[in-house]
Amino acid sequence: MGVVYAEIELINGGDLEMVRRKLMDQDEIKRMWISALVDTGSIMLCINENIQEQLQLPVVDKRKAQMANYDVVECDVVAPVELRFKNRSTTCRAMVLPGNSEILLGAIPLEDMDVLIHPQRQELIVNPDHPYFAQMKIK
Repeated sequence: MGVVYAEIELINGGDLEMVRRKLMDQDEIKRMWISALVDTGSIMLCINENIQEQLQLPVVDKRKAQMANYDVVECDVVAPVELRFKNRSTTCRAMVLPGNSEILLGAIPLEDMDVLIHPQRQELIVNPDHPYFAQMKIK
């Protein structure tokens, strides 16, 4: 199977909460669309320092991660990040990789959104067994 990328939207989850509490206007929410490498070998969503800075995501933890070249680095973990793909969304933590590293969409957010890699089309798709998967929205 080849390399699969997905267009996803990343949103500062703290901003969404501020809007829900009517402490911030909708147009002030920090968000961006990015192309992420779908990487089932990665556990978490992995963003880079540039994205963390633009979305102003707060650091909540530190974790060690093994890079593709087998180096082990300590990374900041930021949260909450809302991730959206087609009619799916999830709120998760993200590891912040050094510099301008490639964004990785790992197994936990993939599972939570119930999406699959289509091997023939080499793309990320909504699970065809659950195309209208109901997502609860709390207002």
